[in-house]
Amino acid sequence: MSPLATPVMFRKADRMSVGRDQPLNLSVSNALTIDVEDYFHVAALAPHIHRDSWTSRESRVVGNTQRLLAIFEQFDVRGTFFVLGWVAEQYPQLVRDIAVRGHEIACHGFSHRLVYEQSPEEFYAETLRAKSLLEDITGSAVLGYRAASYSIVRESLWALDILVELGFVYDSSIFPVRHDRYGIPNAGRAPHRMSIPNGKSIVEWPLATAEILGCRLPVAGGGYFRLLPYWLTRWGLTSINRRELRPFVFYLHPWEIDPAQPRVPASWLSRFRHYTNLEKCEARLRRLLGEFKFGTARDGLVQLGLLSGTVRYDESDHRLYSV
Repeated sequence: MSPLATPVMFRKADRMSVGRDQPLNLSVSNALTIDVEDYFHVAALAPHIHRDSWTSRESRVVGNTQRLLAIFEQFDVRGTFFVLGWVAEQYPQLVRDIAVRGHEIACHGFSHRLVYEQSPEEFYAETLRAKSLLEDITGSAVLGYRAASYSIVRESLWALDILVELGFVYDSSIFPVRHDRYGIPNAGRAPHRMSIPNGKSIVEWPLATAEILGCRLPVAGGGYFRLLPYWLTRWGLTSINRRELRPFVFYLHPWEIDPAQPRVPASWLSRFRHYTNLEKCEARLRRLLGEFKFGTARDGLVQLGLLSGTVRYDESDHRLYSV
């Protein structure tokens, strides 16, 4: 599966001379993305939380997401919210609240099952269920997808065929790093249009990595944002904007600004990944929003020329598609 060569660069006029501690000013925004799920949906905690217990657990996703919406309002930024179908089914008003504030609604699957643990038939059914639900709630097309725990890996690239079949036009699931649960280490790092086995194509915006001493440093957000020192994340993201002259995609989960969330017994590694620096995350996020320019993933891809800014209505299946 080879990407169709579509390098994206900025003109010199799109940059400004800045010092190392000053924010960048690029004409194309970085993508601010939120994976809307609750603390008990996290894959790292899944061995210790049975799915049947989800509805009986203390849910904090509405309050935490509303806090993020308030922060984004303060900084006058809009982002893309990849909403888990289970959350949308339980809290449809939350989805409406996100959309009415001008943010993009995208799909995070339905059950937070890893893609490579599903059959193609299961993946098709649950992704269709989630996409249809989000579109019914908002009355708008859902064009973007992100897999649970970035689980589109080399063995599950077949999922891209299904995404195109379902009307998605871009994906942001591929993490070009080595990890025990996800990642395609040699995947392209920049936004690009890639061909898929069925002869069609989809736009891929990989999670952000920075090049350092020949290695790839994950600086896309999430646990890396909490675990790495802020200066290192900032350096990595700045290098993508300034040295590579392109935007990056950043992600966060609502539970990551919630240090008061219930603690779940889990392995040492899972607890370290999930709970470390929760109390610092909101302050770091505010600093990030003040130092970089952000917008939705869809708008960023439109500005890069990788997506069209218009949609069409298909009478055969009563859905909207990007054209």
